[in-house]
Amino acid sequence: MRRIEALQHINELTAELPLVVTCAATSRELASVENRDNHFYVLDAMGLVGSITTGLALAARDSALPKVVGLEGDGSLLMNPNVLPTGGFIAPEKLFIILLDNQVYGSTASIPTYADRVDLGSLAGAAGWTVGLADDEASLRSEYARLLTTAGPTFLHVKIEVGNAADIPKLLVDPVTLTNRFQAWFTARLEQGAEVPE
Repeated sequence: MRRIEALQHINELTAELPLVVTCAATSRELASVENRDNHFYVLDAMGLVGSITTGLALAARDSALPKVVGLEGDGSLLMNPNVLPTGGFIAPEKLFIILLDNQVYGSTASIPTYADRVDLGSLAGAAGWTVGLADDEASLRSEYARLLTTAGPTFLHVKIEVGNAADIPKLLVDPVTLTNRFQAWFTARLEQGAEVPE
Protein backbone atom coordinates (compact mmCIF):
# COMPACT_ATOMS: atom_id res chain seq x y z
CA MET A 1 0.00 0.00 0.00
CA ARG A 2 1.35 3.42 -0.97
CA ARG A 3 1.26 6.36 1.42
CA ILE A 4 -1.29 8.25 -0.69
CA GLU A 5 -3.59 5.20 -0.60
CA ALA A 6 -3.27 4.88 3.17
CA LEU A 7 -4.00 8.61 3.52
CA GLN A 8 -7.17 8.33 1.45
CA HIS A 9 -8.51 5.71 3.87
CA ILE A 10 -7.34 7.59 6.96
CA ASN A 11 -8.90 10.81 5.68
CA GLU A 12 -12.25 9.04 5.35
CA LEU A 13 -12.00 7.32 8.73
CA THR A 14 -11.06 10.48 10.65
CA ALA A 15 -13.60 12.86 9.08
CA GLU A 16 -15.04 13.81 12.50
CA LEU A 17 -11.87 13.52 14.60
CA PRO A 18 -8.94 15.83 15.30
CA LEU A 19 -6.01 14.70 13.15
CA VAL A 20 -2.48 15.95 13.89
CA VAL A 21 -0.32 15.34 10.81
CA THR A 22 3.45 15.02 10.53
CA CYS A 23 5.39 17.36 8.26
CA ALA A 24 6.66 17.20 4.70
CA ALA A 25 5.37 14.58 2.24
CA THR A 26 2.67 13.25 4.56
CA SER A 27 1.12 16.70 5.11
CA ARG A 28 1.35 17.58 1.42
CA GLU A 29 -0.20 14.32 0.28
CA LEU A 30 -3.03 14.44 2.82
CA ALA A 31 -3.81 18.06 1.89
CA SER A 32 -3.99 16.97 -1.75
CA VAL A 33 -6.54 14.29 -0.80
CA GLU A 34 -8.60 16.76 1.23
CA ASN A 35 -7.63 19.82 3.26
CA ARG A 36 -10.03 20.04 6.18
CA ASP A 37 -10.43 22.13 9.31
CA ASN A 38 -9.81 19.09 11.54
CA HIS A 39 -6.34 18.61 10.02
CA PHE A 40 -3.50 20.15 12.01
CA TYR A 41 -0.42 20.01 9.79
CA VAL A 42 2.73 20.18 11.94
CA LEU A 43 4.88 21.99 9.39
CA ASP A 44 8.65 22.19 9.94
CA ALA A 45 8.38 20.58 13.38
CA MET A 46 9.48 17.01 12.82
CA GLY A 47 9.07 14.72 15.82
CA LEU A 48 6.35 16.67 17.62
CA VAL A 49 3.16 14.95 16.45
CA GLY A 50 3.13 12.57 19.41
CA SER A 51 3.67 15.38 21.92
CA ILE A 52 0.93 17.57 20.43
CA THR A 53 -1.50 14.66 20.14
CA THR A 54 -0.87 13.68 23.76
CA GLY A 55 -1.67 17.20 24.94
CA LEU A 56 -4.83 17.38 22.85
CA ALA A 57 -5.94 13.95 24.11
CA LEU A 58 -5.60 15.21 27.66
CA ALA A 59 -7.58 18.33 26.77
CA ALA A 60 -10.33 16.17 25.23
CA ARG A 61 -10.66 13.76 28.18
CA ASP A 62 -14.14 15.00 29.18
CA SER A 63 -15.39 15.50 25.64
CA ALA A 64 -17.54 13.29 23.42
CA LEU A 65 -14.62 12.74 21.02
CA PRO A 66 -13.68 9.05 21.02
CA LYS A 67 -10.00 9.70 20.22
CA VAL A 68 -7.52 12.36 19.17
CA VAL A 69 -5.46 10.95 16.29
CA GLY A 70 -1.84 11.67 15.46
CA LEU A 71 -0.52 10.68 12.05
CA GLU A 72 3.21 10.04 12.25
CA GLY A 73 6.05 8.72 10.10
CA ASP A 74 8.80 6.38 11.25
CA GLY A 75 11.56 8.94 10.71
CA SER A 76 9.68 11.57 12.66
CA LEU A 77 8.80 9.22 15.52
CA LEU A 78 12.45 8.20 15.77
CA MET A 79 13.33 11.87 16.33
CA ASN A 80 11.20 11.88 19.48
CA PRO A 81 10.64 8.27 20.61
CA ASN A 82 10.09 9.47 24.18
CA VAL A 83 6.43 10.06 23.29
CA LEU A 84 5.94 6.29 23.53
CA PRO A 85 6.96 5.81 27.18
CA THR A 86 5.43 9.18 28.08
CA GLY A 87 2.09 8.28 26.49
CA GLY A 88 2.18 4.82 28.03
CA PHE A 89 2.93 6.23 31.47
CA ILE A 90 0.34 9.01 31.63
CA ALA A 91 -2.05 6.89 29.53
CA PRO A 92 -4.58 9.38 28.12
CA GLU A 93 -7.78 7.48 27.32
CA LYS A 94 -8.19 9.25 23.97
CA LEU A 95 -4.63 9.08 22.62
CA PHE A 96 -4.31 7.35 19.23
CA ILE A 97 -1.20 7.36 17.03
CA ILE A 98 -1.18 6.00 13.47
CA LEU A 99 2.35 5.29 12.24
CA LEU A 100 2.95 5.17 8.49
CA ASP A 101 6.17 3.15 8.35
CA ASN A 102 8.11 2.88 5.09
CA GLN A 103 11.50 2.60 6.85
CA VAL A 104 12.89 5.66 5.02
CA TYR A 105 12.90 9.44 5.24
CA GLY A 106 10.46 9.92 2.39
CA SER A 107 11.15 13.61 1.88
CA THR A 108 14.95 13.30 1.73
CA ALA A 109 15.75 10.89 -1.09
CA SER A 110 14.46 7.86 0.84
CA ILE A 111 17.46 7.61 3.16
CA PRO A 112 16.85 4.57 5.42
CA THR A 113 15.67 5.12 8.99
CA TYR A 114 16.42 2.85 11.94
CA ALA A 115 12.94 1.35 11.47
CA ASP A 116 14.38 -1.29 9.17
CA ARG A 117 15.84 -2.85 12.35
CA VAL A 118 13.87 -1.21 15.19
CA ASP A 119 10.24 -2.35 15.48
CA LEU A 120 8.37 0.79 16.55
CA GLY A 121 5.16 -1.15 17.15
CA SER A 122 6.98 -3.40 19.62
CA LEU A 123 8.41 -0.31 21.34
CA ALA A 124 4.91 1.10 21.72
CA GLY A 125 3.62 -2.20 23.10
CA ALA A 126 6.47 -2.40 25.60
CA ALA A 127 5.60 1.14 26.73
CA GLY A 128 1.99 0.21 27.49
CA TRP A 129 0.12 1.05 24.30
CA THR A 130 -2.44 -1.26 22.68
CA VAL A 131 -0.94 -1.98 19.27
CA GLY A 132 -2.43 -3.02 15.95
CA LEU A 133 -0.62 -3.86 12.70
CA ALA A 134 -1.83 -3.20 9.16
CA ASP A 135 -0.34 -3.57 5.70
CA ASP A 136 -3.37 -3.28 3.41
CA GLU A 137 -6.74 -1.53 3.24
CA ALA A 138 -8.70 -4.29 4.97
CA SER A 139 -6.37 -4.58 7.95
CA LEU A 140 -6.01 -0.79 8.21
CA ARG A 141 -9.78 -0.37 8.46
CA SER A 142 -10.39 -3.29 10.81
CA GLU A 143 -7.54 -2.44 13.18
CA TYR A 144 -8.49 1.24 13.14
CA ALA A 145 -12.07 0.36 14.15
CA ARG A 146 -10.82 -1.89 16.96
CA LEU A 147 -8.35 0.65 18.33
CA LEU A 148 -10.80 3.54 18.08
CA THR A 149 -12.97 1.86 20.73
CA THR A 150 -10.09 0.61 22.91
CA ALA A 151 -9.52 2.58 26.10
CA GLY A 152 -6.11 4.07 26.73
CA PRO A 153 -3.25 4.83 24.34
CA THR A 154 -3.59 3.03 21.03
CA PHE A 155 -1.02 2.67 18.25
CA LEU A 156 -1.72 1.50 14.69
CA HIS A 157 1.50 0.45 12.94
CA VAL A 158 0.84 0.66 9.18
CA LYS A 159 3.48 -0.74 6.84
CA ILE A 160 3.59 1.21 3.56
CA GLU A 161 5.68 1.12 0.41
CA VAL A 162 8.61 3.44 -0.21
CA GLY A 163 7.84 6.36 -2.51
CA ASN A 164 5.99 9.64 -2.67
CA ALA A 165 2.98 10.44 -4.84
CA ALA A 166 3.85 12.38 -7.99
CA ASP A 167 2.91 15.98 -8.73
CA ILE A 168 1.82 16.91 -5.20
CA PRO A 169 1.96 20.68 -4.62
CA LYS A 170 3.82 22.15 -1.68
CA LEU A 171 1.67 23.07 1.32
CA LEU A 172 2.45 26.81 1.34
CA VAL A 173 0.02 27.93 4.03
CA ASP A 174 0.90 30.18 6.95
CA PRO A 175 1.29 27.89 9.99
CA VAL A 176 -0.52 30.49 12.12
CA THR A 177 -3.52 30.26 9.80
CA LEU A 178 -3.49 26.48 10.07
CA THR A 179 -3.24 26.67 13.86
CA ASN A 180 -6.11 29.13 14.16
CA ARG A 181 -8.29 27.06 11.84
CA PHE A 182 -7.67 23.85 13.76
CA GLN A 183 -8.02 25.53 17.15
CA ALA A 184 -11.45 26.90 16.20
CA TRP A 185 -12.58 23.47 14.98
CA PHE A 186 -11.22 21.65 18.05
CA THR A 187 -12.66 24.14 20.54
CA ALA A 188 -16.09 23.91 18.91
CA ARG A 189 -15.94 20.10 19.13
CA LEU A 190 -15.02 20.18 22.79
CA GLU A 191 -17.94 22.51 23.51
CA GLN A 192 -20.48 20.48 21.50
CA GLY A 193 -20.86 17.62 23.90
CA ALA A 194 -18.87 17.15 27.07
CA GLU A 195 -19.26 13.79 28.75
CA VAL A 196 -20.71 14.03 32.24
CA PRO A 197 -18.31 12.30 34.68
CA GLU A 198 -19.99 9.65 36.84
